[in-house]
Amino acid sequence: MVSVRFKELDGFSVSVDSVSYDPTRPAPPDRPHPFIYHLSIHNESSESVNIFGRKWIVRDSDGHTLVVEGDGIVGQFPRLEPGETFSYNSYHVIKAESTAGGSFFGGTDTGKPVCARIPDFDMSPPLLA
Repeated sequence: MVSVRFKELDGFSVSVDSVSYDPTRPAPPDRPHPFIYHLSIHNESSESVNIFGRKWIVRDSDGHTLVVEGDGIVGQFPRLEPGETFSYNSYHVIKAESTAGGSFFGGTDTGKPVCARIPDFDMSPPLLA
């Protein structure tokens, strides 16, 4: 098995634009609190980057960790030229106060495997009366 080492690329970064509680989203009974998040992936490097995957790590205050990995981003495989930004939104459903973070993975046109870290963000469900 070949091990690939992804390295951060100067200028390839992620910003968390907003996070909000959205009770209109579907959520299973064991994780009843949906949070929508808006992210932007910025390529301020001098290289083109093809993004092909992501990994999320969601840790809750009860001590549980959920790891979600997959291909693409919301069904897309963005290519970012130098100076371009890709923005999108999605959501997590949680059962207790949680922190989410992770990475996006891709490669440059020269074949260099690169990643950009998703800054951690908190999700705190409203108190139920």
